[in-house]
Amino acid sequence: METIAIERKQQRINDQIRVSPIRVIGAEGDQLGVISRDEALEKAREVGLDLVEVAPTEKPPVCRIMDFGKFKYQQKKRQHKGHTHHSKNKEIRLRPKIGDHDFMTKANRARRFLGEKDKVIFSVVFRGRENAHVDEGFKLIQKLTAELADVAKVEQNASMQGRRIVVIYAPK
Repeated sequence: METIAIERKQQRINDQIRVSPIRVIGAEGDQLGVISRDEALEKAREVGLDLVEVAPTEKPPVCRIMDFGKFKYQQKKRQHKGHTHHSKNKEIRLRPKIGDHDFMTKANRARRFLGEKDKVIFSVVFRGRENAHVDEGFKLIQKLTAELADVAKVEQNASMQGRRIVVIYAPK
């Protein structure tokens, strides 16, 4: 004798239910009592719904009259509700002598990252003689902070780290 293995997560519906008698709960949540499987199937078909086994381990097993397709949809919707965005750190590097258009391109890229709930790390990198004009880098950071004020807040203020100025922005 072969038995068909049914997954524990999968509920039996309509003709898959083999046990009789069963306890039946109506479509509105009212108790219909302990009745035979055939009678329960007939009641479910009268209202155009499915008979779904909700507690197979009980004695007698508990079945409910419901729209099974709608039930599965709501279960899947509830399962995906808990998804959250894990923020990442995105780094954008600048040079102190950056052109206005290039600066706006970098600022718009940062705006997009912030819109996706990611943090943005700006680094102003100095090379050679540029190290003598660190104040230009801090002016660039002030300009950037003003440009992103509507979508970002400064999480870590601008600070020198070796040959670069680093500032971190977080989405508002």
